[in-house]
Order: sequence, then C-alpha cells, then structure tokens
Amino acid sequence: MTVRRLAVVGTGLIGASVGLAAREAGVGEVRGWDVDPDALAAAGERGAVEPASSLAAAVEGAELAVVAAPVAALPDGVGEVLAASGAQTTVTDVGSTKSAVTNAVTDARFIGGHPVCGSEARGAAHANGELFRGATWFLTPVAATEPERYRTLHGFVASLGAVPVAVDPQAHDRLVALTSHLPHALANLLLNQAGTNRIEGHDPLAAAGGSLRDMTRVAGANPRIWVDIFLDNADALRDTLAEHRRRIEQVERALEAGDAGFLARWIAEAAGNRRRMLAEAYDQPGALQRLRVHVPDRPGVLAGITQALGAERINIEDFELHHMSRERGGTLTLLVSGEGEARRAVDLLEAQGYSVVVAPVLDE
Repeated sequence: MTVRRLAVVGTGLIGASVGLAAREAGVGEVRGWDVDPDALAAAGERGAVEPASSLAAAVEGAELAVVAAPVAALPDGVGEVLAASGAQTTVTDVGSTKSAVTNAVTDARFIGGHPVCGSEARGAAHANGELFRGATWFLTPVAATEPERYRTLHGFVASLGAVPVAVDPQAHDRLVALTSHLPHALANLLLNQAGTNRIEGHDPLAAAGGSLRDMTRVAGANPRIWVDIFLDNADALRDTLAEHRRRIEQVERALEAGDAGFLARWIAEAAGNRRRMLAEAYDQPGALQRLRVHVPDRPGVLAGITQALGAERINIEDFELHHMSRERGGTLTLLVSGEGEARRAVDLLEAQGYSVVVAPVLDE
C-alpha cells in the first residue's frame, strides 16, 4: 500500500526531516504533532508538516505514523499513538535502541525502526529531506507483524531514499552498541582524559592535532538524548566496552614486548577495515570526497552553505566545523559522495567567494 497520509509525532530534527522527505517522495498529506508547540510551529514554518491541533487530529486517517522521541519516552509515546489511531494505522519509531520499546509495545500494528543518520544540529530549523538518502534504516518486525504492514513501511522507507534492513531488535542493539554507542563513549573518554591532564604545565587541548579533533567529533552530544541511549542499551554497551578493554590490553602487551610485527598487522587490519567501511557505507564506493572550506565567523554562514548545497540537491554525508577565532573564522569540513557532486559543490562555493580544498577520503 502506498502511503498517502502520514503522521509525524515529534517534530525535531529527525521528525521534521521525515516530513520533508515524505513530501519530496510524493506523500499527499503530512500532519504533525508535538508536545512542544514551538517545535511544531518551527516544523510547520519549514513546510515539513501541517500542524495538527492535537495528537488525535494528527493521526486521524493516517496510514502510517512515525514517532520521533527520546528513547526513554518511546514506549509511552508509541502507546499513546496506538491508542489515538485507528486499525488502519501502522506505527513506527526512529529511536536509536529497539529492545526496550519492542518489549514494551506488543500491539501488532507497531514495527520498530531506526534510520542510521543525523547530525549535531538540533530542531526543525535544520531539517533536511535528503538526510536519509543512502542511509541504512533498520526495521525490527517480530513474529506478530502483519506482512502487509511491513511491506507498507518498507516501501515508505525506500521511497525516502534510505535502505531498509530487517533485523532482530536485540541484534540491532548489539550492533549499534559497537558502531554508534561505543564511538560516542570513547569520544567522551578521550576528551575528558585530555582535558583533565597537564604535561609539564602544557594543556593537551591547546596543542591538539587533527587526529584528536577528528576522533572526538561526536563528544559532548546532547546529554538529554545520550544519557537515555546509554542506559537503555547498557548491557550491550557494557559488553562492547569489555571487548574494547581486551583489545586495549593486547596493544599494551605488544608495546611492553616491543612487538613491531603485531603493531604492523594491527595497523594494516585497521586500514583494510576502514576502506571496507567507507566502500560499503556510501552509495558511491571509493568516491567519498572531503571538502575543506574556510568560513568567516558570522551568523548564518553555515545555514547559507548547507541550504545552497541542498537547493542544488548535493547531499552532505557528514560535516564538522573547527573554529579558530572570531578574527580568523574557521574550517568547515564537508563529506560528499562522488567526484561529480564534489566538483559541483566546489564550483558553487567558489562562486560565492569561499576558498575550497578537495581531496578523496580514501587517498588521504
């Protein structure tokens, strides 16, 4: 069944992006609801949703309802949407963990979901309909899931440009513990270790190089979201940290023994795994390009760049801003898939007066 009427419950960055992507995919009616009236108004102003007067009004007659809420609030939020909607409505969510919500919600109309994408930005003002293009979107059907409902959700996800992947809820949580939650935990650990040390009076953060900056891009992410994620997936994350500790101890033993062979094999293995990750994680294998743009320190610069690229349908896979000072501005790093897309982005930015340096990620 094609989705003609969609409800988006929770209109922050991800919810509003779902609304924008759905409109671009041809969904005729996208209603929105949020307990925060300002968030709902912002999503309405972006054209992501048609604001509804109540939750019941948002989900009335919808074929699909997407719940975008912090993971701790998902069981209650999904339950409220199920109670307010009719039998024809399939309900899904976009939470980063799946075991808790799928264990709590047993209604066969619910199918868990998790698009593996996002950004450090917050709120509907930063929503992007291209956010899901090429991204993995996990779906967690269970034995009670009706095939027709799953086909509807699968087709909707694919229509947004994402790649739907079915997975067991518990397996999902073990997977993201390794690929998402562990990196966030380690980024926090690295910065806190560097930030609480002094080396003969020198502040390590003042002398930080690009490696520390690149490895800690996600450090300090919104604690209102990430505390809940860590606690919701505590068992899987704890197991993953234990495995990480075991591997750290291997490296420590190699250093103590002066085992150059182990270290060389260890580095080579990491290089191969990184190449495989980049080749499999993006639509155009081996063609991920890094653009470094010098930007001034003034309001609206980042929004102007992202909106200009978005208007030309140039998808930004990832980005990072390294600020130097008000006088010197900073460096905006953009990841774009494909040499052609990167060339279009460079031409567009240079036409606006920016200095841009571009290089293939795999060749660096």
